[in-house]
Amino acid sequence: MKNEFNHRTVSIQINGVILKGNLVVPYNPIGLVIFSHGSGSSRLSPRNNYVAEVLQKNHLATLLFDLLTEDEDKIYENRFNIDLLTLRLIDVTQWAQHTKEIQNLPIAYFGASTGAASALKAAAFFDADIKSIISRGRRPDLVLKDLDKVTAPTLLIVGGWDDIVIELNEKAYQKLQCEKKLEIIPNATHLFEEPGKLEAVARISASWFTKHMMNKK
Repeated sequence: MKNEFNHRTVSIQINGVILKGNLVVPYNPIGLVIFSHGSGSSRLSPRNNYVAEVLQKNHLATLLFDLLTEDEDKIYENRFNIDLLTLRLIDVTQWAQHTKEIQNLPIAYFGASTGAASALKAAAFFDADIKSIISRGRRPDLVLKDLDKVTAPTLLIVGGWDDIVIELNEKAYQKLQCEKKLEIIPNATHLFEEPGKLEAVARISASWFTKHMMNKK
């Protein structure tokens, strides 16, 4: 079996700004996962890149990109401007839908921390065009009023030692009207830094995305 990956740095021009991204397309991809990272993070996030590498080995293309430019990121409030981050994710998704090598692939979102909120809100905007979503930790509750509009199967992943965030995710879980699952990783904090915990997140994510990409029709 071939195990080839096409790595490409992309510059996505949107409304007068250029967002940097890393696009990886494996041989015979079954779908594209777009990452929406958390506050203070970027396309270079080691945790998201680790998850992306596992997804790539499961025939999923991945796109990690900076939601903010360097200058925008210097303004602390921008990191928590969910409306702005959602608009960026929507624009980048539309860019992907018109980019030759990935335009026909079903699309999913992987949102981390505050990026989970923008992923869920963008998925509500796109409706059936988004095939599945994973929220890793933290703040899906930031967009409670939009959650009943999400139609894509949604997996919420939380660390078992992250008590307050478990409560926030349970609140979000109750609002979701789509196919949904709440996965609590035992003995893990919100960054899943404990031995083997990020590996568990990646393994569960690959299984969830693969299942729902294969059911793309």
